[in-house]
Amino acid sequence: MTTYAKTDAGIELHDASFWQRINGTWHEKALWAFMAVVIAHWAEHIIQGAQIWLFDMERADSLGGLGYFAPWLVSSEALHFGFAIVMLSGLIALRPGFHGKSRKWWDISLALQGWHFVEHAVLLAQVIVGTNLFGSPVPSSLLQPFVPRAELHLFYNLVVFIPMVVAMWLHTRPDQDHTNGCTCATPETVDRTS
Repeated sequence: MTTYAKTDAGIELHDASFWQRINGTWHEKALWAFMAVVIAHWAEHIIQGAQIWLFDMERADSLGGLGYFAPWLVSSEALHFGFAIVMLSGLIALRPGFHGKSRKWWDISLALQGWHFVEHAVLLAQVIVGTNLFGSPVPSSLLQPFVPRAELHLFYNLVVFIPMVVAMWLHTRPDQDHTNGCTCATPETVDRTS
C-alpha cells in the first residue's frame, strides 16, 4: 500500500511505484524531461521548414538537422512512428498528475496525439506492406492528398503542443498547489532543495 505525506516541499510517496512517483514527487522533473524531447523534435521540424521555405531546398533534401547527418535515418518511417509512440506514451504516463482544467487541456493534447499516432501507423503500415495509399509513389498519410507532408506534420505537432503548454501552465500555477499531488505548483517561497 502506498502512503502519501504532504510536507513543506510537496507530496512524498512512501513505497511508491515508478509510475506513482512520476506523477507525484518526480512529476515536475518528468514534465521537464518530456518537454525537452518535445522541443528537440520541434527543432527538427523548424529546421526542415527553414530548409524548405527559407533556403529553397528541394523537399526531398529537406530532412532537418538530424537528416543532415543521417539522411537514411530520417527517411525511415520507423523513426517517425517511434517518436509518435514516445509522444503518446509520455502524454499517457504523465496524465495522472494533471487535475481540473489542466487535465482537460492535457487530454486534448493526448487525443490529438492519438490521431497523429494513427497517421504514423498508416505510414509505417504502407512501408511494411509495400503498397502506398492514393497511388502515391511514397507512403502517404490520410490527409496528405490535401496538405503537403511537411506542412501537415508541422501542423499536427503544433496542435498537440499548444494544449500541452496550456495544460502545463495551468498545472504549475501556484493556486494549483492544493489540487496537485505533486510539487509542480509549489509556491516559490518553499525551498525545493531540502
